[in-house]
Amino acid sequence: MIDGRWESGGGTPRLVVVAGSTRTATITHEGSPISAAGADREAVYHTPSADLELLEYGDVTLAPAVPISPSGCPTPAVVTHAVRELLEFDVTPIDAGLARETGAPTVALGTEPGADIREAAAVANADELFCVGRSVGRALPDSELLIGETIPGGTTTAMAVLSALGERPAVSSSLPVNPLALKRRVVEAALAASDLDAGGAAGAPVEAVHRVGDPTLACVAGLISGASDAGTEVILAGGTQLAAAAALARHAGVDAPLTLATTSFVAEDESAGIELLASDLELELRVTDPGFRGQDHPAMAAYAAGEAKEGVGMGGALWLAEREGVPMCALGDRVERVYNRVTEAIRA
Repeated sequence: MIDGRWESGGGTPRLVVVAGSTRTATITHEGSPISAAGADREAVYHTPSADLELLEYGDVTLAPAVPISPSGCPTPAVVTHAVRELLEFDVTPIDAGLARETGAPTVALGTEPGADIREAAAVANADELFCVGRSVGRALPDSELLIGETIPGGTTTAMAVLSALGERPAVSSSLPVNPLALKRRVVEAALAASDLDAGGAAGAPVEAVHRVGDPTLACVAGLISGASDAGTEVILAGGTQLAAAAALARHAGVDAPLTLATTSFVAEDESAGIELLASDLELELRVTDPGFRGQDHPAMAAYAAGEAKEGVGMGGALWLAEREGVPMCALGDRVERVYNRVTEAIRA
């Protein structure tokens, strides 16, 4: 350790975080939200923009507030940034359809947010996003690449895409109790609006995203494809949304080894079925437990209780910290420091 940072044994990989928005995130049923990635409907639109700022600067800049769930659980970006402070890895944020401007420097793809998937053509330019993502993946010079995402409502669009591809439609949730019944109704409506049966887009990944996906899925699938073509080792830093992106890549013909690095919170969510999904898609699953259970701190207690189980590359960052020998107690201390810093303005 030097100046509070851990030295990497062999160089840390780059983290690419693809950020976007979908109107699917604002769906509610009888007052219950489909996503907890924001304190209210308007905050949901700011969440991915704020996540990129937190990841880059350790605080929000243009965003009006730190993203929190309706119950007060902070965004997983707090954890990812804490790991970044310890290991100082490079981050490349990609704007794949943000609904609100971000103060973080991004590779902007010039695309619009995704539509509500219950409407036809959820992502109008899915083919373009896939191709641009593939070009970026091929061009990045790294031998090892972590890929994460931030998009509220993304587990629902992931479920719809998995269904359209004919894969196991199991996904996690940012909520402690996964609102699966609501998600299934939304997915059924989405498939009907696009005149698709389950498995109707098997072998046609771009069409699956175009009909019922979101812009980040198209970009991430392209990144996987391009990086794999270039011989780059790909680690998917996330849970079921990244598994859905891997499914798209598999249906696009990618047969390279892929690793899925996720949190113990996703792995322990029986509704997510991440082990079976990873097995279906021939993904090497890596699960990291950050040791937050029993910690007397509101952020770590909220994560341990099942909120914000994954996102903004958290699972990949935790896996990287573990690989580089960072003690989980040191990580907990850094998470607490980042959380206290970013919530000072909220408390004020």
